[in-house]
Amino acid sequence: MFKNIIYSLQSLVVYLLFFIGRIIGLKTSRKIFAFIFSTIGPFFKSEKIIKNNLNIFSNIISNSDKKKITNNMWKNYGMTFIEYVYLDQLKKNNDHITVKNKEILSLILKEKKPVIFVSGHFANFELMSMEIVKNNIPLATIYRPLNNIFLNPFMEYLRKKHICKNQIKKGMNGVRESIEYLKTKHSIALMIDQRVSEGTRIDFFNRPALTTTLPAQLSIKFGIEIIPVFIERDDNNNFKIEFQKSLEPDNFKNKLDLTKELNKVLEKMIVKNPNQWIWTHNRWK
Repeated sequence: MFKNIIYSLQSLVVYLLFFIGRIIGLKTSRKIFAFIFSTIGPFFKSEKIIKNNLNIFSNIISNSDKKKITNNMWKNYGMTFIEYVYLDQLKKNNDHITVKNKEILSLILKEKKPVIFVSGHFANFELMSMEIVKNNIPLATIYRPLNNIFLNPFMEYLRKKHICKNQIKKGMNGVRESIEYLKTKHSIALMIDQRVSEGTRIDFFNRPALTTTLPAQLSIKFGIEIIPVFIERDDNNNFKIEFQKSLEPDNFKNKLDLTKELNKVLEKMIVKNPNQWIWTHNRWK
């Protein structure tokens, strides 16, 4: 009961912020919410998780750089937050997105073959699936529902309307749904950078971390290649989406071998732009 009261208050605040953000325009909203999140972010309980995560890299990241990374992460978080109510505009306007290796999407569409797209929570991560769908590739995305039962329906509505209509809830039922989509020539997109309780402990930045093996399992079972995707936000709030070299299941001994390689790919993405990865997740718990 108490939790629902908290969730209802949280959702009211979010809806109010969304309403204000929509009124004042995208450009102004980004500036304001980047400032708000970078100001109040350090007071969230997740700040402790961020510090613990960054401390793992104390041998290569200075304390001053840790502060910069944290501040920039919160700014990106704030901009991504308010961009949810501008997904309709972001979907219509192609000027703000540059795609590297777009021929990969053209080949997938031409050959009518499903693939598995994997990535992490970088920049505005929702735009990656949006771009795939805009290129007419049949797609289903795996997601984790929000804990807030009052806010989750609205977020699901936005995702289905503006990003990808085929949304798969994480879990065993979601695995079965994923298989059905693959059988009907739909590609699958999912994030692989968060800890999963049912995962396998595999090194991530030289530390064991519970990691999903689902992409590797599906890839090997159905002989489907995995395509890593990376997104960055520049100083002008334009985005660069990069479709990277595919990982072929035949080149790996088993699902663990393939999952280890996926973690290495993800590590390179984080190192490339640590400012835009969401460090708030307790990855090494």
